[in-house]
Amino acid sequence: MKQKFTINGMSCDHCANRVETAINELPGIQKVKIHLKKGQGVVKFDDTQVSADEIAKKVTEIGYETTVA
Repeated sequence: MKQKFTINGMSCDHCANRVETAINELPGIQKVKIHLKKGQGVVKFDDTQVSADEIAKKVTEIGYETTVA
């Protein structure tokens, strides 16, 4: 499954890398692409192992506001 997320609060490449690393720690993640300037992320994942809500929760846990777009 592929899902787009809106991510608020990222201000630099370090922020984008932090979000990407956190998402990649979850099971079933296949590909993560974070667009810093757009404030978005696109995640390809196995929805039998992780849900879009779980991905959003992980991003929130590290300090960024996110919604499933």
